[in-house]
Amino acid sequence: MSSEFAGKVVLVTGGASGIGLAQVRAFLAVGAKVFAVDKQAFPPALLEETQLVTFCGDVSQEAICQKAVAECEACFGPVEILLNTAGKLDAYAPLLETGTALWQEILQTNVNSMFYLTKAVLPKMLANKQGTIINMASVASFVAGGGGIAYTTAKHAIAGFTKQLALDYASQGIHVLALAPGAIQTPMNAADFAGDGAMAKWVAEETPVKRWAQPEEVADVTLFMASRKARYLQGNVIPIDGGWLLK
Repeated sequence: MSSEFAGKVVLVTGGASGIGLAQVRAFLAVGAKVFAVDKQAFPPALLEETQLVTFCGDVSQEAICQKAVAECEACFGPVEILLNTAGKLDAYAPLLETGTALWQEILQTNVNSMFYLTKAVLPKMLANKQGTIINMASVASFVAGGGGIAYTTAKHAIAGFTKQLALDYASQGIHVLALAPGAIQTPMNAADFAGDGAMAKWVAEETPVKRWAQPEEVADVTLFMASRKARYLQGNVIPIDGGWLLK
């Protein structure tokens, strides 16, 4: 397979479903070696891929993140592309409906996991003077309304994490970006489609392009962002939102 990604080692979190699963499939299709992490079970058909290794674990825990990186290195070698995709919604809960446990869970899953994983892979990226890190932000990284208080706080933090990481290490060959999806139809927001799907219909109507996106559309953008063609992008948080932020 002729591809700049052929043989590249890619670690994807949240790889069992939604955007993470689409990213796994996209990078496998271009010849990458993919190490996919999730606490959910992976689709059985995916396990037949010869250049895929799966790892079951909760990336909100630092020890699990360190173990995942160590196993990836043992299987494939050092991580060259890190996709910090795992995330969790908070049911749009406002402050007075957000308990301490939910607050901690959302921040640990969405933000702490990126800190743990990035810290684990960065030393070898720096030693090799190259590496790509793509974080999963959100339209909630820019505006309120994409989630509740915990989710919006977490996604704003991810934007800041991405920008500071890029500023600190761009000169040493590290390429850092973030994706900021809007309405993407994944299992994570299945509740919006429940019943008569009134919430999903409202979101589609409020989006300028009048539809939800599919995970594969985000995965396609991820491939570009990880490619040589996007190397001059640095620290950008790139919306994939059908025009949501235009309003």
